[in-house]
Amino acid sequence: MKLSRFAPLLALAAALSVPVAAHAQGDFPRTGLKVIVPFAPGGAPDIVARLLSKKVGENLGREIVVENRVGAGGNIGFVAGLKAPPDGYTILICTFGCATNPALFEKPGWQPSDIAPVMLAGLVPNVLVIHAGVKARTTAEFIALAKSQPGKMNYGSGGNGTNTHVGGELFKSQAGVDLVHVPYKGAGAVLQDLMAGQVQALVTSLPTALPHIRSGRLRALMVTADKRSSLLPDVPSAKEAGLPNMVMTFWIGFAAPAGTPQPIVDKLNGAMVAALKTPEAKKLLAEQALEPVGNTPAQAAKLVEDEMQRWAGVVKAANIKAD
Repeated sequence: MKLSRFAPLLALAAALSVPVAAHAQGDFPRTGLKVIVPFAPGGAPDIVARLLSKKVGENLGREIVVENRVGAGGNIGFVAGLKAPPDGYTILICTFGCATNPALFEKPGWQPSDIAPVMLAGLVPNVLVIHAGVKARTTAEFIALAKSQPGKMNYGSGGNGTNTHVGGELFKSQAGVDLVHVPYKGAGAVLQDLMAGQVQALVTSLPTALPHIRSGRLRALMVTADKRSSLLPDVPSAKEAGLPNMVMTFWIGFAAPAGTPQPIVDKLNGAMVAALKTPEAKKLLAEQALEPVGNTPAQAAKLVEDEMQRWAGVVKAANIKAD
């Protein structure tokens, strides 16, 4: 009975909270922001995060600090970004791992419903490369060679559960070949052994392999896209190579914690899209072989959802487990 005395006050507080919250969102941002990068400095996600954060900060009139939180296949950074207060002041760099980690890890520490995608910054296809000494000039010839020696040819990866592992398993399933998986501790190690002929094939991001393709140490058989890349105009697409379902892109986007107010998400998106259109941003993405996107939050969310569903199926079918 005593609580009833406070009912009018509680109703008044609830009524006032709506315009106060709207006013706070309208003033966003009132302080500096932070961008969490779940990977080490120097890679494409870190480079894109730092350049766009600088431009977005200029657009919002606030400083943005980039923080690298490395480990557990990206999950340490994903947790730091997705479990932050949903107020727009902590933003996460969301990559391919946002789509695969829920299926790869039994307890990643976060779940798909924690993600509020803001924008897809750019994407780039992967490429199927082989050691120059392998007697195959086309994807069809490589598949025929592998089928003639079931279980005797191999492919390398940067480790269990990495995009190179998932890509290799996708190729096996689409091509119907039996290749032995050879995991390494990092992309650099597998590339060195691929060029030395210790492993025979690798599915990796185009920027990673491009210098070695141009030097002639690796042979590119196809880009994992539905069209050719301007960086490798003579290399067929997956569709042209007869594997239309081998489309696999490496993408970099931005996300906020779920529950972030939509007006704040929209304001961040507008600042990011504007930053992506600057000549400096276009030049940097081109250097990373990334095709700029700059879509809406709804479009980014659709891409992440589709990628999660697709790769969960691949991971389950191949029984892939992260280390």
